[in-house]
Amino acid sequence: MEVVFLGTGTSQGVPMIACNCAVCTSADARNRRTRASIHVVMDGLHVQVDATPEFRVQCLREKIEQLDVFILTHGHADHITGMDDLRRFCDLIGGQALTVYTTDEGKARVLSVFPYTIAERPVSKGYAAFKLADMPPALEFPQGTIRSTLLPHGGINTLGLVFEERSSGKKFVYYNDCKCVPPEAVALAKAAEVVVLDGLRVEPHPSHMNIAEACAAATEIGAPTTYLTHLTHGVDHETWSRRLATEHPGVLLAYDGLRLKL
Repeated sequence: MEVVFLGTGTSQGVPMIACNCAVCTSADARNRRTRASIHVVMDGLHVQVDATPEFRVQCLREKIEQLDVFILTHGHADHITGMDDLRRFCDLIGGQALTVYTTDEGKARVLSVFPYTIAERPVSKGYAAFKLADMPPALEFPQGTIRSTLLPHGGINTLGLVFEERSSGKKFVYYNDCKCVPPEAVALAKAAEVVVLDGLRVEPHPSHMNIAEACAAATEIGAPTTYLTHLTHGVDHETWSRRLATEHPGVLLAYDGLRLKL
């Protein structure tokens, strides 16, 4: 299994508009964060999770040239507004509609923002077409299984995802955009090699875990390696990497372009 972190930033991105703080002006490339999403490959099955405002740029940067499954964790702008750029992948699958697996909230938001895409086929070559589908508790493919669980995120629930590759038995967990990890989500994440958690910033936030809450969730899950993502400009990569290495061994900061092979 391979995981590509296309983006690891918040809805404002880093650098943030009109900000001259130390992180926004940093020369460290790991502090340059586009909006959070990942691309997972299980034995040749390419799964894209969310489409950020920078989705096209992220695909070009990381050479993403295949997409078989698309999952929308929720309908917030920083996860949905790049979906129009999925049009190229509709071309690449033979001019077919791309199935979008998501929640009821996600489906309603796609219908609202992209009503012109809801069709069995694109209206013409080069256009997007989507078939909306409920994300089930488990999506089964010959290459493996993608399990889902609901995570609280302010007034909505987002999808937490667990990828299990059949050939290797490897397990990868992606719990982004959440205020906590409920017991059922903790249980689902057990025995994972790598877990990714929302770790927004130092200060508390009403709908995201801060770093302390994310580290506590990492301890409860007990994976050998945990990455924090959806990071604001209040988190300097080098400073917090050193601190986490001392205070929470096994907890790391993700960065745009990070590639994991499990």
